[in-house]
Amino acid sequence: MKKFSEVPSLGGGFSFGLPVTTATTTVEPAISTSASPRSGFSFGARVTTATTVDPPISTSASSINLITSDVTSTESSKTKPLFTFPAAQPKLDSQWRNLEWTEEKKTSLMKTVSSYRPSCRDVTQARVLLLGPVGSGKSSFVSSVQSVFNGRVTNRAMVGSSSSSFTKKSFNIQAQKLEDPTGLVLCDIVGLGGGEMTGLTLHDILSVIKGHVPEGHKFSSDQPVRSETVGYVKRPSLKDKIHCVAFVVDASKVLTYPKGLSSTFKLLREHISDLGVHQVALLTHIDQICPETTKDANQVYQSRIIQDMMGKAAALLGMSTSYIVPVKNYSSELDLDVNTDVLLLSAVDHILQYADLYFQDNTPQHTGSKSDYNIDV
Repeated sequence: MKKFSEVPSLGGGFSFGLPVTTATTTVEPAISTSASPRSGFSFGARVTTATTVDPPISTSASSINLITSDVTSTESSKTKPLFTFPAAQPKLDSQWRNLEWTEEKKTSLMKTVSSYRPSCRDVTQARVLLLGPVGSGKSSFVSSVQSVFNGRVTNRAMVGSSSSSFTKKSFNIQAQKLEDPTGLVLCDIVGLGGGEMTGLTLHDILSVIKGHVPEGHKFSSDQPVRSETVGYVKRPSLKDKIHCVAFVVDASKVLTYPKGLSSTFKLLREHISDLGVHQVALLTHIDQICPETTKDANQVYQSRIIQDMMGKAAALLGMSTSYIVPVKNYSSELDLDVNTDVLLLSAVDHILQYADLYFQDNTPQHTGSKSDYNIDV
């Protein structure tokens, strides 16, 4: 069985720099006033004394040299990482997507999400599978969404993974009073790639989407899901299946993801589409690429940087930007922020719209109920 191409883990980030061969040289980051035409990032150095620099560095994204393990210890000790964010760009005059940033909007979105129920009497919850590279923010998204409903920032226990096994785990998003779950279940499994072969195969992913894989199942590279698997659901009902897939990509890594990842995404999307499952995408960590959004999430739709990165993410995923929503997860914060909440809840609302399309497509009209989510496609 063919496995996906391995994707190097980017959790620690890449170091960009160049070895300087004279001990008296002072190397300082030089921040460019204009973004690189291809990558949107600028790499360089200002040398204050005569020096020999090897190799030459290029601002072209395709020719950036990475410091690798074959560099000698002496050279490595003289290397200084160089990295700059995109040059400051003026904000757009108006939002490129209309979204209200008020407490009233947050309350309205919470009510919409809390009261959502699938337009099918046999199913009580929409099951959404999060798929993305290691470190893309899938687990953080689950925690952040639940934090909004909890009324405080919380970090739920997430799926652990190793090089040999990992577990399928589903999270019921609870309403604010924590009495009853909402109509949404977020399913998390190991990230795509990760430097070592994780055992995640196309067959296993499709088995999850089809509803064959039991909750808590531990995947293994040498034991693919099959009918003999303990707990295997031979005849999954509609409620066992995945009703929407949300791809998750890190905005700060879109330009450095390996080329093979795009092919992986497109292969996945082709097979998932064949199952009749709609797909959306979350662009996470937007606060790491736009200083204005770092300060306040309500700047997201007036940011040229994020608008441009949305286009690059669309190319990576092979989907239209209309399916992609930017997200700022809670990470180091201790308190909730209304603008961050609005952005998270609007992402959930976006996901539920496409999950409900699945029920409309797969449920006889007479068995369904009127849905709040009607999309013309």
